Amino acid sequence: MTALGTLAKNLKIGVVGFFHETNTFAPGKTELESFRAEWTEGREPFFEKYEGTRTSMGGAIDAARAEGVELVPGLYTQATPGGTVADETFKSIATTLCDSVDPTVDGLLVILHGAMACETIHDPEGELLRLLRRKLGRELPFAITLDLHGNVSDEMVDLADIVVGYDTYPHVDVYERAVEAVRLLVRTIRKQIRPVRRLVRPGLLVAAQAMLTDAGPMKRLMDFAFRIETAPGIVNVSVFGGFPYADVPDAGMSFVVTADGDGALADRYARELAELAWSMRDEFEVRLVPPAEAVGQAARELSGPVVLAEGSDNVGGGAPADGTHLLPYLMKIDRKSLIVIRDPEAARAAAQIGVGGAFRGEIGGKSDDLHGKPVFVEGTVRTLFDGKYRHIGPYMTGQRADMGLTAVVETGPVTVILTERRVPPWDPGHVRSVGLDPRRFHIIVAKSAIAWKTAFGDVATRAIDVDTPGCCAANLHRFAYRNVRRPVYPLDPAASPSF
Repeated sequence: MTALGTLAKNLKIGVVGFFHETNTFAPGKTELESFRAEWTEGREPFFEKYEGTRTSMGGAIDAARAEGVELVPGLYTQATPGGTVADETFKSIATTLCDSVDPTVDGLLVILHGAMACETIHDPEGELLRLLRRKLGRELPFAITLDLHGNVSDEMVDLADIVVGYDTYPHVDVYERAVEAVRLLVRTIRKQIRPVRRLVRPGLLVAAQAMLTDAGPMKRLMDFAFRIETAPGIVNVSVFGGFPYADVPDAGMSFVVTADGDGALADRYARELAELAWSMRDEFEVRLVPPAEAVGQAARELSGPVVLAEGSDNVGGGAPADGTHLLPYLMKIDRKSLIVIRDPEAARAAAQIGVGGAFRGEIGGKSDDLHGKPVFVEGTVRTLFDGKYRHIGPYMTGQRADMGLTAVVETGPVTVILTERRVPPWDPGHVRSVGLDPRRFHIIVAKSAIAWKTAFGDVATRAIDVDTPGCCAANLHRFAYRNVRRPVYPLDPAASPSF
C-alpha cells in the first residue's frame, strides 16, 4: 500500500499486555491465579475497566481516539510483583494472548514490564514478542511500553519497532508513555518515520532506592535523555534503571535510543548515556540506617509523619509484605505509628473477633525466614473492610486495587493494617480506604523503595531508608547471583565498562 493509501485507510491498532515484575529471590511462585485478578479480553471489558483511567491502557484508548484510529484490544493481564513466574503459567497466558490478537490490525501495542522472569525462561517478554511475530509477521509495526525497571534484552529491542520506557520513578507518567507509543506507532504505520533502535548497557546493577528521577544521578541521566530527544533525527530516548532482583542475564541498567533511519546516530547517543552512567556509578550507592536507629531518629523528630521506607520488603518489587523487623521497635516507643502487614490468617482472625473485640495473636513473618519472625500483639479490632478501592493519587489514577479482607488493629500506639493480599503503597487509598488519615501518625512504615512518595510524599516531613533483610534489599551483595552477566558493578568493584 502506498503512503497515501495508508493515510486514507481507517487504521486498526491492536493492544495486548502481559505485565509482571518478577523477583527471583522472593518466596513462592507466581501462578495463573495471580493474573486472574487483572484480566480482560476484548473491547468491551477493556474499555469498561480502563477508559478514563490514567493507566497505560487508558492512555492507549485516548491516544487511539485522538489519532482517529480504531483500538482493538485483545488480552491484557497483570499480577502484583512477586516470585518467579511458573513456566506453564507463562506458556498458557502467552498462547491465549497471541490467539486474542486480531490478525487484520495494522499495528500492535504490547504493554509489558520488562523484568518478567520464569523458571527456565530468562527473557519471557522477548519470547512473547517472538511468538507474536510468528503469528503476525516481521513487517507489522510493533510498539512496546516498558517500566523504568525493565531488564531490556536484545530480542525485545530487535522485535519491536518502537520502544518507550517510563520517564519517572515513582511512575506517574505511564499514561503519557502509552500515548507516546501509540502516536509513534501510527507515524510508523503511515511511513512518516522509519525507526531504528540501539541498546547499550553500561554494566551497572542499581538498587531501586537510587532510581528516584527528580534528584540525584537518575535525574542527571533523564535530563540528558530529554536533551537528546530534542536533537534532529531522534524519535525516542528511554532510560532503564533495571531490576536487580531478577537474576537473569540482562539484569541492570540500559538505554534504548530510537532514531529516524539513522542507526549510527542512535548508537552514538546511547553510548553517551552509558558513559555518563558509568562516570556516576559510585553515586548510585544507597545509604541505609539500621532499624533500631531508624525508629529512634523518627521518634526524636518534632513533627511527622516520618516515613520509614523499608525497601527490603518492597511489595512493588515482589516482596511478601509481611516483614516484621521494625514492628518490635515501634511497640517500644510512645509515638503514634502505622504499619501495613499482609497476613491472611490474622486478618481472618480479626474478622471473626469483630469490631471492638480484643485481638491476641502472632502477626507477620510467616512467608520465609528472611523477612522476620511472627510478632505477638494484643490490641483492639477497630475496622473491618473488604479491601477494595480506586487510586485517588497521581499514580495510575482510577486504577482498581484490592487488598482482600482487611482489618485495622490498634496495639498501644501502633496501628496495624492487616491485609489478605499484597498491595503496594502506591496510593493514598492504601490507608485512607480504611478510614485512616496518614497525617495523624508520627511514623509510617512504607514497604516500598521510592513509589511510596505517590501515597505519602505530600505529607511526609522526613524519610529514612531502613536497612533490614529482605528480597528487595538495597545492599545487592546480600544476593547470590547465578545468571547475571558478569562482570557488573558493584558486584565486581574492578569491573570495566561493558559498552
